[in-house]
Amino acid sequence: MKTYNKVMLASVLGGLLVLNGCSSQVTKPEKYSGFLGDYSQLKPVTTPSGKTVMRWIDPSFNKSHYTSLFYQPLTYFPTPKPTDQISQATLNGVLDYANTRLKTAMQRRLPLTNTPVPGSLIFKGAITGVSTSTQGIQFYEVIPVALVIAGTQTATGHRTKNTELFFEGELIDAATGKAVVKVVRMGEGKSVPNSSQQVTVNDLKSVIDNMAVDVTQFNEAAQ
Repeated sequence: MKTYNKVMLASVLGGLLVLNGCSSQVTKPEKYSGFLGDYSQLKPVTTPSGKTVMRWIDPSFNKSHYTSLFYQPLTYFPTPKPTDQISQATLNGVLDYANTRLKTAMQRRLPLTNTPVPGSLIFKGAITGVSTSTQGIQFYEVIPVALVIAGTQTATGHRTKNTELFFEGELIDAATGKAVVKVVRMGEGKSVPNSSQQVTVNDLKSVIDNMAVDVTQFNEAAQ
């Protein structure tokens, strides 16, 4: 079985990307999508819930400097193409559901602003790819996938697929334009019985729900 983040700032992003799932693990460098640009300062960190993530926090960060957050809607990076198993409707539904749940959860931790201004943080995040074990969804050729349907062989010889979501995100100081937190995380949804079974939004809702719960329940005092 695999295992799978300081203050108010980390509670928004660090909590956001706490992804649960018994067969999840830290995202490997070969899975980085390029969304964050520089990954060199990321280090493994154990979260309050016992998960391990890759994270960096600017050592000069001071939570008292921030009074609001500008939520930039979550996107796919790069843009995925549907397959027979993962339809465009599923891709759209996952993104819509994630944005609804995460924006609501973030608003409970820090007031949202419609315009990034000095004293606010900018959230930028992405689902960084989609593929299946039998037929990868084609992103840019040089960029690795980030939502993986990984095949595992069962005792009966049927191939079970585990649904996984990979996320990359950062918080940016609106006054300086510089990132103050970066996180790379992954989490697992429901499994599907074989490569013929359609992956649905419901299969992945638990991952997103766990993210939203961790945003609201992240304990800064434990950091």
